[in-house]
Amino acid sequence: MSLNIPTYILSLDLGTTGNRAMLFDAAGKLVSSAYKELTQYYPQPGWLEHNPTEIWQDTCWVIQTALEKGGVGAKDVAAMGISVQRETCLLWDKTTGKPFYNAIVWQDRRTASLCQQLTTQGKAAEIYNRTGLVIDAYFSATKLVWLLDYAKQQHPRINFNHILAGTIDTWILWNLTGGKVHATDTSNASRTMLMDLGTGEWSVPLLKLFGIPAQILPKIQPSIGLFGETQPELLGAAIPIAAMLGDQHAALFAHGCDRPGLSKCTYGTGSFLMAHTGARVARSRHQLLSTIAWTQSVAGAPPKVGYALEGSIFTSGACIQWLRDGLKMISTATDTEMMARQVVDNGGVYFVPALSGLGAPHWDMQARGAFLGMTGGVKREHLVRAVLEAIAYQVKEVVQAVNLDSGTDIIQLKVDGGACQNDFLMQFQADVLGIPVERPAILDASAQGAAFAAGLGIEFWDSYEELIAQRQIDQVFRPSTGAEQAQEQFHKWLKAVERAKNWIE
Repeated sequence: MSLNIPTYILSLDLGTTGNRAMLFDAAGKLVSSAYKELTQYYPQPGWLEHNPTEIWQDTCWVIQTALEKGGVGAKDVAAMGISVQRETCLLWDKTTGKPFYNAIVWQDRRTASLCQQLTTQGKAAEIYNRTGLVIDAYFSATKLVWLLDYAKQQHPRINFNHILAGTIDTWILWNLTGGKVHATDTSNASRTMLMDLGTGEWSVPLLKLFGIPAQILPKIQPSIGLFGETQPELLGAAIPIAAMLGDQHAALFAHGCDRPGLSKCTYGTGSFLMAHTGARVARSRHQLLSTIAWTQSVAGAPPKVGYALEGSIFTSGACIQWLRDGLKMISTATDTEMMARQVVDNGGVYFVPALSGLGAPHWDMQARGAFLGMTGGVKREHLVRAVLEAIAYQVKEVVQAVNLDSGTDIIQLKVDGGACQNDFLMQFQADVLGIPVERPAILDASAQGAAFAAGLGIEFWDSYEELIAQRQIDQVFRPSTGAEQAQEQFHKWLKAVERAKNWIE
């Protein structure tokens, strides 16, 4: 009688624009993957929602498809890791499993007025000191306030003992485990504006401030550790869920950025630059966020904790999606590189990607997107090039802030995410930063990081260092002869940003 020894690690990356599953073998190599784009709902200007049921159904589909593509059964999978879009949150009824409303996405700005009220009331310092976050509609707390108010209006006799709240990791974990586990991890909890960054627990004063009942929130657990098992009937066998992280934290893990001085930038729907700061909370003087990098369970001891500074840029890849779906200026994202190369420069046009306000280092909820410098000679190729250049300019702003906060300049930027496939963008990024940009072979670093974390968490792999060392690098982009011009144009772009921030005056 032969014994089945699981030889694969499965990971989920549940993102803003789509959901993905990836299967890795014992050597850490990618075996198969599956992806499904997620529908975006815009009920009002500035609002963005996802259908939680669609996310769950797509999660099941990508898991099953990735397993089928790899010729692998659930019994062959040693563990699963999960990375998710952060801050997006929802409420659901634990007796029926049905959401009360769509999930409110991190980009959604409907609670901007509540955030402004909190700032006016002088709550900014308390919230920053407790959470490491600035007051902004980006984070989950005010979204949960809106959802709770909606639920009360629609269901006046609502029983809060039947309500569960959570971010997407919590929702998917609850469904994967058949409703047995209501939990989140420290990295995702640290993005809610409700977790005390020092204790790693829900902040009682902040729950009182926002009027959020403690009993509806998930248990906070270490990012790397056992969360439960999938229902056996779901996939044919129970799979241990051994890691859950926010997508940016998982990408940081995949790049091997586990100590101070190491940083990465993910170019997804937004751009997120994260720099590891070690075992202590680092505070920013330039409006960066202090956050948990990840935590890891340690037998017989307190969890191992790592912190990070982050610059969150709301709109990057979403600009390219907007060019495709909103303006119909391109057919596919790959068109942008060809079009940008068809003109020698931006034609004097600068784009401010404030389609959902501006994140770091501005944190301006009222800023709006704008093209400036338009003349009669401008072609659509100039507009497309200006959009790509703006993505790189935003990252430069955050790199400058990290350099000022850390006192040590970033000398190389590790990158990942879908927009990294654009060679023009990556070369321009190297030029405007004046440092090399390293692109790995696997751009889905969030999924890879979740897999690495899960495998290491169950000792499927022995050495984090060996896993990182064997990652293949696709290309390193170095500053070229265009660097001087790119850096000069950056200062003009900053002036355009100020115009976009003051557009209503």
